[in-house]
Amino acid sequence: MTRRVTSFDVAARAGVSQSAVSRVFSGASASKDTAAKVRAAADALGYRPNVLARSLITGRSRIIGMVVAYLGNPFYPDALERFSRVLQEQGYQTLIFTLPEGAGDTDTDRIVQQMVDHQVDGIILASVGLGDALAMRCEAAGIPVVLFNRGQAGSGWAQVTSANRLGGAKVAEFLVAGAHTRIGHVSGWQGSSTGRDRTEGFLARLSELGQAAIGVEDGRYDHAEAVRATDILMAKGCDALFVGNDHMAFAVMDHLRFGLGLSVPGDVSVIGYDDVPMAAFAAYDLTTVRQPVGRMVTATVTALVDQIEDTSAQAEITEIDGPLILRGSARIPEGLQ
Repeated sequence: MTRRVTSFDVAARAGVSQSAVSRVFSGASASKDTAAKVRAAADALGYRPNVLARSLITGRSRIIGMVVAYLGNPFYPDALERFSRVLQEQGYQTLIFTLPEGAGDTDTDRIVQQMVDHQVDGIILASVGLGDALAMRCEAAGIPVVLFNRGQAGSGWAQVTSANRLGGAKVAEFLVAGAHTRIGHVSGWQGSSTGRDRTEGFLARLSELGQAAIGVEDGRYDHAEAVRATDILMAKGCDALFVGNDHMAFAVMDHLRFGLGLSVPGDVSVIGYDDVPMAAFAAYDLTTVRQPVGRMVTATVTALVDQIEDTSAQAEITEIDGPLILRGSARIPEGLQ
């Protein structure tokens, strides 16, 4: 029977102490030279660190639980890939859970219990609301939480979002500057802070510019609901639509063109929100507000790791501004062409 290679074997081959080997594989501080020698020795011997054993010793699993509302929106697979990469660079692995928008307390409690059972070091809630029950469970378990792409007033948790109200205001300014006078809004789910903030910023700026939306319909971040909302708004004669995210905007554009036989932007201008990769495809060429996902992910990981490493770290609310990306789905005002 082949003897299992230990950290002491690696230390002997690398010419370093066993504690140096532990530091390298735990992600603790170690010089580049030491890390290189240790990893070379480990590769030569076929050594693999026992992560479970190390977690029992340190009391840290090096696992981050991520709860995502829905993966149908292409914004989230992109964000999850970035989270995985950035967390790995910090020495953490991710455990992903899905919890649909509007899920009840029973579903939330089940997910939290699973995360507690896996002894996660921290939790990232990606566009999932934080209920009182969830807050109390996480606090009782001593698990730091950061909200990503969702805010919740009074929760006491760190929050990282794009500047959603400002983004909505930018869309209003752009459409009014383009001489649109019958503007409708297919909003994101109004049960989410993200949807509400984009809508509030949009409507408030329209009002300041002397206009009002001729209709607002909740698309609930859903393809079929977005199509339903489009039919209602177009029956009112809209010449422009602000859609609460790109995922819905694609459905809206397809329906306008192939369901209603209209031209985009000839008959109707369409603006989305997120700037997912597909927004740049020639089939959509979507004008949209870009969520700075890379900066948002980095800020979220930094906030969470800070709280894991220092339990007294302050939970802060972070909003990151993103630009309006001009493409071909909306009439471009004179002066911006």
